[in-house]
Amino acid sequence: MLVYSALGKISAAVYNIYEERETAMKNNSKSGALLTPKEIVAELDRYIVGQDEAKKSVAIALRNRWRRQMVEGPIKNEILPANILMIGPTGVGKTEISRRLAALAGAPFVKVEASKFTEVGYVGRDVESMIRDLVDIAVAQVRDEHEKEVRVQAMKNVEERLLDLLTPKRPKRRETEPERDKERTDRIRKKIESQLDSGLLDDRKIEIEVPESIMPTVEIFSPMGMEEMGLNISEMFEGMIPKRTKSRTVTVSEARKILLPMEINNLIDHDKIIDSALARAQETGIIFIDEIDKIVARGSGGAGPDVSREGVQRDLLPVIEGCNVATKYGMVRTDHILFIGAGAFHGTSPSDLIPELQGRLPIRVELNSLTAKDFIRILVEPENSLIKQYEALMSAEGVRLKFSDGAIKEIANIADKVNASAENIGARRLHTVMTTLLEDIMFEAPEKTGKEIKLTQTTVRTKLKDIVADEDLTKYIL
Repeated sequence: MLVYSALGKISAAVYNIYEERETAMKNNSKSGALLTPKEIVAELDRYIVGQDEAKKSVAIALRNRWRRQMVEGPIKNEILPANILMIGPTGVGKTEISRRLAALAGAPFVKVEASKFTEVGYVGRDVESMIRDLVDIAVAQVRDEHEKEVRVQAMKNVEERLLDLLTPKRPKRRETEPERDKERTDRIRKKIESQLDSGLLDDRKIEIEVPESIMPTVEIFSPMGMEEMGLNISEMFEGMIPKRTKSRTVTVSEARKILLPMEINNLIDHDKIIDSALARAQETGIIFIDEIDKIVARGSGGAGPDVSREGVQRDLLPVIEGCNVATKYGMVRTDHILFIGAGAFHGTSPSDLIPELQGRLPIRVELNSLTAKDFIRILVEPENSLIKQYEALMSAEGVRLKFSDGAIKEIANIADKVNASAENIGARRLHTVMTTLLEDIMFEAPEKTGKEIKLTQTTVRTKLKDIVADEDLTKYIL
């Protein structure tokens, strides 16, 4: 079997599938066959239980982005996204809804915590850093797409370079019988190509030229967030300092891994990537601002940390409303970026935000606390449910882990009871309960290969009854 040829065929097949999917998506967007709000909600239902109002709001917001792309004329630039404020306790699905929404749209997505930002003039991150993070992610997305497009050609180029290195160089001869010399060289090259494809030369040592790093990256620290710009000395003087290479002796298989990224880098159009990434970040980017309630002033008379909190709110205003933000790739307009704020608002309310910021987040959605019935559905229904995750983990050890309906119900009831008696952390409580329940099983799993372990309601109750009954143990273990 020709290993390298097989790899090339597989890569070509993957690229064809990718190209067909991309073409289909483009055709769908032109024909109006993009996911409808109902279809978006159905996709979200595969991973998130309940919270129908929140799903409905984000589905409409995503569909409106496509609707705006279909609009023609000057009014297109006047249509701005309706930003959303999600209100609800921790662990009810606020972050997951936003993350899955971005995945459905294929859009750049950034999750930030409002409490990490500080007002301009204070030490810390400024709010514009989230825009720079969004652009970095957009560039990575677009670059990955372009790399897939040129990967097959890059692999061919790598093979040609390896053939050049492996084909013996003949000494200079007189210009007698040049055609015979060329034919002989071609025969040798084809023979080496056959051996290269079959993997017979993978362990042979060859010498290749690789770029040499001539200057280390130097971060620039500044209270204005300059370190987020990703500036370094080598980039600043890139055009002034000539590129240097060094020789490395590696095997053929190692050379493939080294040369492939170099060939891909040579084939892709970096300027086109940056232009596409900037457009994608501006037109389809989604920023999820978590813990927005933590920047609410708590009535301390305008002193202490409340000054910085309100300062962060004021700094957020122009970014959410629409402004130019400088990044290392160029200026970015934030007018059409979708912002989704989220917070629990314990002891505060959205009306405690400064009025201008409230106006920038016009759509408010309240997410409901989860009940024992919701926990049962969360354990079973989603495609990435905890039950399925633990069954997959145990299957790696050759252990068949099974949960009875009674066991699942008991786990949900315990999680709900602990949330009621201690701090309510929503669905995250299921992680702590499941980890405690399966601790001994996971520890002893390597000795139980080939066996089936079934958990029943009695098993769960017996394992966790002492911990649930003792409030102190509940607080520190569950």
